[in-house]
Amino acid sequence: MTLQAVKPLDDAQLAARVAQDIPDGAFVNLGIGKPTHVSVYVPEGREVIYHSENGILGVGPPPVPGTEDPELIDASKRLVTANPGASYFDHCDSFSMMRGGHIDIAVLGAYQVAENGDLANWATLDETFPPAVGGAMDLVAGVRRILVMMRHVNRDGSPKLLKRCTYPLTGLSVVSRVYTDLAVLDVTPDGFALVELAPGNNLDAVRSLTEAAILA
Repeated sequence: MTLQAVKPLDDAQLAARVAQDIPDGAFVNLGIGKPTHVSVYVPEGREVIYHSENGILGVGPPPVPGTEDPELIDASKRLVTANPGASYFDHCDSFSMMRGGHIDIAVLGAYQVAENGDLANWATLDETFPPAVGGAMDLVAGVRRILVMMRHVNRDGSPKLLKRCTYPLTGLSVVSRVYTDLAVLDVTPDGFALVELAPGNNLDAVRSLTEAAILA
């Protein structure tokens, strides 16, 4: 099956889909890159408290152009705002929150996810892309629920959802749910289980782009 046979979500659609599943009142850490966009799509009437590992609890939406504060950034070095009631603290306190089980959900990117929930998101063994673990290992060790937001395949069409990861692992059996541009999948004791397909796709086409089995 080729990539032309599927209809992937764009980054905004994928971020909005992830946001739908974050419950009211949750404390959430967003990983660097694409996961940071999830905060823009919080459903109306729902309060989500976003944590940034560089020391902010209560991260707000991106600033309106012309109102940016260059000293107010998240862990991705993205300019942000602070919601009313936000607090600031040093890295020791921030990582204590992450390691100590005080964050409900982390949304992370990934290079690979295995059918047993193993996560690889810090190194590809490609010397042109230096490894960068950041706080990911701390997050997967201490956060209660790990959600992964990723493309279903690599640029060359090779699968990212595997029977076993081939890249260095960030955590063992830590992923609860995977959101790709083609499907939402739960990690179960029996492997990946389909929650839903992205609109316009069929299961056979998505399975053809996935090394691991997908249970219907």
